[in-house]
Amino acid sequence: MTTTVPPGPAESSRTHSLRRPRTTMSILATPRTTPPARGNRVRWRIPARLRKSILVTHVVSAGTWIGIDVISAVLVAIGWVRAGDDRTAVYRALADFFVVPLLLSALVAGVVCLGTGVLLGLATKWGLVRYRWVAVKLVLNVIACVMLLAFLGPITELASGEQPLQDIWFVAFLATTAMVLLSFAMVLSVFKPWGRVRPRPAELAS
Repeated sequence: MTTTVPPGPAESSRTHSLRRPRTTMSILATPRTTPPARGNRVRWRIPARLRKSILVTHVVSAGTWIGIDVISAVLVAIGWVRAGDDRTAVYRALADFFVVPLLLSALVAGVVCLGTGVLLGLATKWGLVRYRWVAVKLVLNVIACVMLLAFLGPITELASGEQPLQDIWFVAFLATTAMVLLSFAMVLSVFKPWGRVRPRPAELAS
């Protein structure tokens, strides 16, 4: 008859210590099933490479838009500091060769900037109106594009000779205003102030 000897305390402790790492490894290897926070869900998931391409396009279009505004304001300022026939000649050349191409280029850059900004809002945790700084940026971009469309008619008439050359201040006003709005939008992109539009319950409690 075979008698089974129960393990002693030392052997039992040794067996337990040998089995513990397996339990720890199994816990570490278990994937997390906790869903992301509801307030930070991404509406449209896209590959990282595509998202970065959209981001680059957004930054380049915004920079191009600001550059066009600077060129327009400088050209108008060059004509303004002159007097008499020299001012008329500069304004005439600006109206004939620069106003419409610059305006159309700025409009294209603005539409691209607005479109890529919407895509980035849908494809990232920031959303479109989830955070205040993103919502303000969106409003500023829309205002700048609407201003371009509103001034398209008068500036086109300026280039065709239907408007007097003195009204070329339209171009300077449009360029300066858009430059201020876009610069402020760029500052918002860097500092990301003001937090969420609808604070979380934990933020309200604190």
